[in-house]
Amino acid sequence: MALFDSVRGLELQVESASTERREASVSTGFVRVTTTVVLSGAGAVGRGEDVTYSAEAHDEFPAIAERGRMTLEDFSARLEPYAFEDYRRWGVESAALDLALRQNGLPLGAAVGREYRPVRFVVSTRLDIRPWLEVDPALEFKADPVSEWTDDYIRALATTGRVRVLDMKGQYHGTVVDQPPEARLYRAAVELFPDAIIEDPALTDETREALREADGRLSWDAPIHSVADIDERRPRYVNIKPSRFGPVKRLLDAIDYCETNGITMYGGGQFELGVGRSHIQALASLFYPDSPNDVAPGEYNEPEPRAGLPRSPLPATDRLGL
Repeated sequence: MALFDSVRGLELQVESASTERREASVSTGFVRVTTTVVLSGAGAVGRGEDVTYSAEAHDEFPAIAERGRMTLEDFSARLEPYAFEDYRRWGVESAALDLALRQNGLPLGAAVGREYRPVRFVVSTRLDIRPWLEVDPALEFKADPVSEWTDDYIRALATTGRVRVLDMKGQYHGTVVDQPPEARLYRAAVELFPDAIIEDPALTDETREALREADGRLSWDAPIHSVADIDERRPRYVNIKPSRFGPVKRLLDAIDYCETNGITMYGGGQFELGVGRSHIQALASLFYPDSPNDVAPGEYNEPEPRAGLPRSPLPATDRLGL
């Protein structure tokens, strides 16, 4: 049975809707703003997080007017006229899924027939990983190569043996994290990090040549919003960021597709400040717990490393809701 078939008929009672704004300074030097969507009914509360990156987009969050008793599938259909972007659609739909599960006394695992398992995570950063390793030598990382990296610095990172994913940021355009394709960085990724996943490369004549021996290690993130996007690329690896998919159905269909086609999934985060972080950890726990998941606890997004943070793997938790 398809995963969405396990939850599409869940009934929920929506009596009220509200939002909660959060903001924090994060390690990449910007103020992160998110909005938590809160749906309430029948004595239960469901929450989801809109991770839209534009801070201004959170200033006037549109009111969710849907009320009454309906299935999760019906609720999703009622959102179509709102024309939400994917990030916002996921924030609202994940709140509805959370509410439906809680009102039916179910954890997501029970609803989809999966067991929660401990979650391996990596720390995602474009800063120097070595201060973190001084705090915890067992940490694993997803690193973002940038033009400022010198050859000596790249070799020093490779020597640590702790980098599991290299995010080339080649599929981002017009953002603060854009990274132009540089053959030097791509060759280093292939030659000095022979076991690392290479995510979101920009494919030019020069970078294709540099990546020629690493086809089996390529992964995609920014372009992935649906099964069609995955099918077009036929990768061995794919970064599953629930907020990129928008509707719950589109996310669960993508997980089904990857499992059917032998594509290794790993979870991705979006600097969530609230419940969205626990949601991506729960999904990783159910569907891809042993992968290098970019779902580290939010404390790892703080500007400075510190001791005493939760360690990988995170323990499995079986709780009501998403």
